[in-house]
Order: sequence, then structure tokens, then C-alpha cells
Amino acid sequence: MNRRWTLVSSVAGAVVVALDGTVLTVAQPRLQRELGASFAEVQWSSTAYLVAVASLLVFAGRLGDRYGHRRVFALGLLGFGAASAGIGLAPGVGWVIGLRAVQGVFGALLQPATLGMLRAAFPPELLAKPLAVRTAAIGLAAAAGPVVGGALVTGLGWRAVFFVNVLPALAFGLPALLRPERAPAVAGGTALDVPGAVLLAVALAALVHALTAGAVSWPGLALAGAAAAVLVGHERRTASPLLPPGVVGSRVVAAALGVLVTVSASLFGALFVATYVLQRGLGLDPLQSALRSLPLAVLMVASAALCPALLRRLGARRTTAGAAALLSLGVLVLSQAASAPAFGCGFALLGAGFGTVMVAATHAVVTAAEVAVSGVAGGLQQTALNVGPALGVAAASALLSAGTEPALLVLAAVAALGALPACTLPRARDVATVTPTAGDHPRHQTPARP
Repeated sequence: MNRRWTLVSSVAGAVVVALDGTVLTVAQPRLQRELGASFAEVQWSSTAYLVAVASLLVFAGRLGDRYGHRRVFALGLLGFGAASAGIGLAPGVGWVIGLRAVQGVFGALLQPATLGMLRAAFPPELLAKPLAVRTAAIGLAAAAGPVVGGALVTGLGWRAVFFVNVLPALAFGLPALLRPERAPAVAGGTALDVPGAVLLAVALAALVHALTAGAVSWPGLALAGAAAAVLVGHERRTASPLLPPGVVGSRVVAAALGVLVTVSASLFGALFVATYVLQRGLGLDPLQSALRSLPLAVLMVASAALCPALLRRLGARRTTAGAAALLSLGVLVLSQAASAPAFGCGFALLGAGFGTVMVAATHAVVTAAEVAVSGVAGGLQQTALNVGPALGVAAASALLSAGTEPALLVLAAVAALGALPACTLPRARDVATVTPTAGDHPRHQTPARP
């Protein structure tokens, strides 16, 4: 598969997942009414997916490293489409919840593979621009999701938001499955660490469930901590760890993941509070509220496009730290916003900061890992982007009792903390060799995988 098709497939897979999450939010009220479901059951249609996907991302990345990212991408995308069709045909809410968990399993296979394919197809010096395209596409999907979901639900009903996943799954999953792929170098030489995968899945599933299923569950957090402690001991003893020391021991990877967790926690926590202010405080309907937040998506797309140039000029360290500070400023503006222009400015700053962090931190994670373990690196990056929002929304829910302004001030401080790990990322001279200008021709260019 050539580089152009790899990029298009990677973007398509990421957009399918991003759209699915945003359109579901719009469809849930109609789903609840037509299926006679309780509010808790509707919440579980989201929680079941989140728990399944977050718990399996790293192991799914490892499967891609071992068996080929394109194969895992095809399996994930086709399975995601099949599960979506099943949900569209579901006779009751129990089926919806169960199939959403199945959809989460295939989503976990799909997401790291979209990054692993890019890492295998593009050498480090050419990787920033494909990552920027992928991030910009996710931003567009986030903006289009509520509009597309609203149109589908209004015209065709809630089931249509799931059927819409089937066509892209077939269009991109089947070519990836049918085209032969060169076996990865690690395919036969590294055993799968199944006990480590189980322990990590338990830790992440308990953590995400504790944060997303209503009130924060302290027993769930305790189980997550215990499983994580056992996992650390196991990974130190096993000959073939699920989390290779070269990845989890990398200062760059650890710093970039720290930035992603803190910044995504701040962003999604702030969005949770801002939605509460717009809809309950100002009395706006969901569409009006979504329109107020459109500057976020617009600036996310624009900042993603500009990020490769910033990386080349400023380096990952200054680019990421500055973007975290920009996002923190956006949360501060929202904490004082009382008019449409003020909300627009706050959302624009959030989008500019997050779009830049997404490209810069993801670039740091993916390029710091060898191709042979790029799936694990991609799985860790996706895990950070699942755990961070869960932490942020849980924190925002707890902080709202003190008022919206104090909650947003705390979340602004969380975003500012993201600048601390960013200070250990590569400087400009370290990044310049991997983000060339349009006219540059790298001397040592790794050929793309077929």
C-alpha cells in the first residue's frame, strides 16, 4: 500500500471513530425514547464502549507490531462497521450496550493501527505533515459530528448514525485486508505477553469505569491501582513485556504522554463545564451551544496545519509548552466569558492549543519509538487521549459544586501543568532533521512498506 493510500486510510479510520462518538451524543435522547431505556442504560451505551476501547488499546497496538498494522487496521475497521450495523438493527437497549462493547473492541484494534501504518510508511523526517493532516481531519469530524448527527436523527432516526459507518468500513477495510503485507520483523520472534495484557486491561477498565459510570468509584480506583502495581512487577520479570522498556523508559515518550493526559483532561473538563454554562446558565439549546463552540474546531484544524512549521522552527519543547499555555489561557477566558465574542475567543484558544499539542506530542511519541514497537507507542498515545478526558470530566463534575468559575480556574491550572513535561521534549535542532521544508530531500529515507 503506497504512502498516499496509507495516509487516506489512516485518516478515514480516525474520522470514523471521531464521528461515531460525536453523533452518538446527539442520537442518545431519541434512542432512549424509542427503546424505552433508562438514563443509566443510555449512559452505559457510552461507558461500555469507553471501557472496552481504553482497556485494549496497548495490546491491540502490540498485535499490530506482531502481525502487521494493515491487517489489524482492516480487522478493526470491518469489525467496527459490522458492530455498527448490528447496533442499527438492535431490538432493545441491552443489545445496544452489548454491541457498543463489541464496537469498542474493534475500535481498540483500529486506532493504534492508524498511527502504526503511518510510522511504517513514512520515515521520521516526513511524518509531521501526515500527522497534521490526521489531526486536522479529526478536528473537522468533531465539528461536523453534531450537525451530521442532528440531520441523520431528524431525517432518518437514531439508527442511521450507526449505519453511516458501514460504507467507509467496507471502502477502506476490504482493500487493506486483501492487499498483501510484508510480515513485520518481530512477527515470529516475540511472544505476546497475555498476562501483562490482562493486567493492563483490568487496570484501565477499572480506571475508566470508575471515572465515567456516574459518581467516581473509589473501589474501582483501588482495583485499578492494585492491578497497575501487579503489572509493574510482572513487566519487570517477564522476558517479553507488553510494554517494551525502550518505549515506556523513553523520556520523550513519557513526557509527551504526560502532556496529552493533562491537556486533554483540561480541554474536555472545560468543555463539560462550558456546555453546562451555555445550556443551563444561558438557556441555549444544543444546536446553539454547538455553534458557539465552532471556533474550537476551526482553530484546531488551522493549528494542526501550522504545527509542522512550528516544530521545525521552535522544536517540540517550545511548541508544546506554548500550546499548553495557550489552552490554559483559553480556559481562563471561558471562566470569565459572558458574551458570544468572549466564548468564541475562549473556544478558539482551546482549539489552537489542543490542535498544536495533538500534532507535536503525537509526533514525539511516534518518532521516539522504533517501527517494530510503533503499535505499542500508538496504543499508549490513544490510551492517554482516552484516560485524560475521563479524568477531566470526572474532575469537572466534582468541581462544579463549588461553581463554574472555580472549576474552570482549576482546569486552567491543569493545562498549565502540561508545560512542565513539555520542557523535556526535543529542542528545535533535534526536530529540524525530521521536519523538512517542502524543498528538502532527506539523505537517508526509509522506503515505504508495500
